[in-house]
Amino acid sequence: MRIAYLDCFSGISGDMLLAALVDAGADRDRIEAQLRKLSLDAFRLEWKKVVKTGVSALKLDVIDESAPAATPFKQLKVLGNDHVHRGYKEIVEMIKAAELAPRVSNRALAVFEKIAIAEAKIHHVPVETVHFHEVGALDSIVDVVGIALGLEELDIDELYCGHVPTGNGYVRCDHGLYPVPAPATMEMLIGIPLRQTTIQKELTTPTGAGVAAALVRDFGPLPAMTVESIGYGAGTRDLPDQPNVLRLLVGQQL
Repeated sequence: MRIAYLDCFSGISGDMLLAALVDAGADRDRIEAQLRKLSLDAFRLEWKKVVKTGVSALKLDVIDESAPAATPFKQLKVLGNDHVHRGYKEIVEMIKAAELAPRVSNRALAVFEKIAIAEAKIHHVPVETVHFHEVGALDSIVDVVGIALGLEELDIDELYCGHVPTGNGYVRCDHGLYPVPAPATMEMLIGIPLRQTTIQKELTTPTGAGVAAALVRDFGPLPAMTVESIGYGAGTRDLPDQPNVLRLLVGQQL
C-alpha cells in the first residue's frame, strides 16, 4: 500500500502540505488545472524555492489577481482586506459541482466537515449555518482541494503523521485575539497526540488541524515503509533555531 508520512516538527498548514506534495512529485500543472474547475475568483499559484534555516523547501503563495500588485492572500488577511466569508453549504456545493475524482472530492469534503463541526460547537450554531472566516477564504479552499488533488496525484492510500505541535501565544482571528491553538483548532485536535513546544507562534493552523483530523489514519513515529520521495513545504514564518518546513515522506508501507 502506498502511504505518506507527515513529519510536522514545525507544525502543519494547508499551504505547507500542498507545497510538500508538489515537492515530493505531485504534478502542479495538473493540480492547477483541476483547481480551475472550482467556482472561485481570479487567482494564480506562485511556487518558489526558499531556504528556511538551512533547509531548501518549496513555498506556495495563492495570489489574488484582482488585488493591487497581485497580493498574496495571506498578506491581505494581515492587512485586514480579506472580507470573503463563505458558508459551509456553499463550499460543499462548490466542491461537488466541480466534478472532481471521487476520492479527491471525498477527502476535501471530509476536511471541511471537520472544520464546520468544530466551528459549530465553538460558536454554538447549527453546522449547516456555519460561515467560515479565514478558512472560507479563497486560499484555504485552494489549499484543501489542492491537498486532496496532490494526494491523488501521488496515489496515496493512507496518510500518517507525527505528534502535532500547536505553538503558543496568541493569534488574531476575524473575531479578535485568540489563544494558540485557537478554539476551533483545539476542538479538531481532540484525540490527536500533541507535542510540546516553547515557540510563541501558531504552528498548526485551522486548515492544518482539519487535514490532520479528517485524513490521517494514525499518529506517532515513522511507520515501517520504503521511502521513495521526500517533499519539503515551507511556511511563511521564520522560526528560532529550526526550519519552518513540513517534511513529507512518500513510499510503500512494509
